[in-house]
Parts: sequence; structure tokens; C-alpha cells
Amino acid sequence: MSALRPRILVIDDEPQIHRFLGPALDAAGYDPLRADGGQEGLRGIALWSPDAVVLDLGLPDMDGKEVLEKARAFYDGPILILSARDREIEKIEALDRGANDYVEKPFGVGELLARLRVALRQKAATQAPVGPIRAGAVELDLEKRLVTRDGAVVKVSPREYEVLARLAMGRGKVLTHKELLTSVWGPAHMHDTQYLRVFVGQLRQKLEADPAHPKILLTEPGVGYRFIGD
Repeated sequence: MSALRPRILVIDDEPQIHRFLGPALDAAGYDPLRADGGQEGLRGIALWSPDAVVLDLGLPDMDGKEVLEKARAFYDGPILILSARDREIEKIEALDRGANDYVEKPFGVGELLARLRVALRQKAATQAPVGPIRAGAVELDLEKRLVTRDGAVVKVSPREYEVLARLAMGRGKVLTHKELLTSVWGPAHMHDTQYLRVFVGQLRQKLEADPAHPKILLTEPGVGYRFIGD
């Protein structure tokens, strides 16, 4: 992150978004930056190298997904998507193209700030030395391919391990059904969401204190899953 306050670039054409989000970011300890369109946003990313970007999909001059693709050619920081509820397909496409997370409009500032903190921690974790990933009593050692709960080894199948490892390495990032299925089962199974439901259900039985109310492997309805660690 920046040596001073983390810089957050908000790319949105709605003045009211900037009016309430700018002061909220400032009060939370961030340095808010503003862009009102896609081209201006791309210039801002290149010029300011912000610590994170909040990107609206509905921009007047270019599609938000195009902004995302162009930004990912030279920017590896967190990008959070602002998405209207009736644009779920676009939201999923944006996540598949490299967005870190999304917040649905209308949204609460508290939720956006929480997801922003997760994305920034995720970025910091990728720059830190690799070590065991912990979530409460659960620990995943990626080097040893070992899963423990309360210090006892948990027996997981190779496929269960791959699903868990992919989610854990996301460190709070939502992974879409397509992303998980393609990485674990291959492109031919990108639409077989029942595979994921079965394997995530099995992992919850083995890892969660209360599988019916999971705290570690969370479902993002219609989108995918995320791993919540310490």
C-alpha cells in the first residue's frame, strides 16, 4: 500500500455516489480519488497507481467490463465492482475477468468499506511469505497439502482439497462457479454447479462447527463461494 493513506479511486458517473462515498472513505482513513468515466478512470489508474479501485459497471463512455480488462493489462491491485441487482450476469462476468469482489447497488457504506478492507488484506497477503492459512480451528498447509481442525488431521479427498485450496488462496475473494469448476474440473465442466454444491457440502461437514450455518465456506447466491479466514 501507499506510505501514507491508502488511495482509493472511485470510477462512477453518478455525482451522488462521490458525494457520500468520498467523505466516508476519508473518514475511514483512505485518500479518495475520483473519476467520472471509463477513460478518465483508466488514466487515473495509470497516473495515481491507487491501492484499490471501486468501479461501476454502468459508465457513460465505455462498458465497465472493458475498463476492467484494460486496467488488468497494467494494474494488479484490488478492483471492486459496483453492480445493479438486475445485472447479475455482468457481475459474474466481471468477477471471471479479474474483479476481486462486488457490491450491489443500492449499497451501504459499511458493507463497501468491509469488502474493501478484505480486498486490501488479500492483496497484502499475496505479497507476504506463504504460510499456513487459518480460519478459526481450521488450518490449511499448502506446502504439505495438509488440513487440520483443532490440531487433528482432517481426511479430505484430492478433489475436496483442490476446492478448499482454491478458495483459501483467494483469502476472502469471491470465486465464481465458473472459475472454480474450470480450475478444479476443467473447462468441460464449467457449468456443472452441482459438483461444487456436493463438494462444498462435504467440506462443511468436515470443517464447520455448524455446517448448516457456515462461518468459513460462505455461499454467494447465484455467483460462487468465498473462504473467510482469520
